[in-house]
Amino acid sequence: MGAPILSTNDAARVSALQKYAILDSEPEQAFDDLTLLASYVCKTPIALISLIDEDRQWFKSKVGISATETSRDIAFCSTAIQQPDVLVVPDTLQDERFRTNPLVVSEPNIRFYAGAPLINEDGYALGTLCVIDLAPRNLAAEQEAALKALSRLVLMQLEFRRNLILLKEALNDRTREEHERERELKKVQDTLTRVLRVQL
Repeated sequence: MGAPILSTNDAARVSALQKYAILDSEPEQAFDDLTLLASYVCKTPIALISLIDEDRQWFKSKVGISATETSRDIAFCSTAIQQPDVLVVPDTLQDERFRTNPLVVSEPNIRFYAGAPLINEDGYALGTLCVIDLAPRNLAAEQEAALKALSRLVLMQLEFRRNLILLKEALNDRTREEHERERELKKVQDTLTRVLRVQL
């Protein structure tokens, strides 16, 4: 099976992201482990799982920074989700797209960025797994391949988490239906009991 074709419909992309019910959720070990691995493999002080909604990028997991989100209009990841492959920016000051970006010219002074888009099976890029350094550099081919592999694991974790939520909802619905049926059955039994008493 080939890679999904990247969709350019942003409203549909945001709608797809919201179905995962993950924005503003608490930290989760499974995601933090993958972010830590990305930082370790790529040897960068900062790594993030960044999810992009209409107007912000929100960090599901982070290593090396304290911020939980930034405005979408200055987010590197906002550019990364527009392409199907890893976006690598070896030196932000040499890249006209980013050299005047507030995240480059002031804290945290980003000089290197690499982001692998998290593209679901419907072709929507939900966000990225990205690594960041404060000095210009590049990724070795095997590091870039590892970043892509880890991004696929992030996506699998997102799908697993969503399916678990759907399963719990389905089980809750079924339990409610069963309780309702039990109540109805009890009503019928009570009615029958009353009718039999009257007849007897």
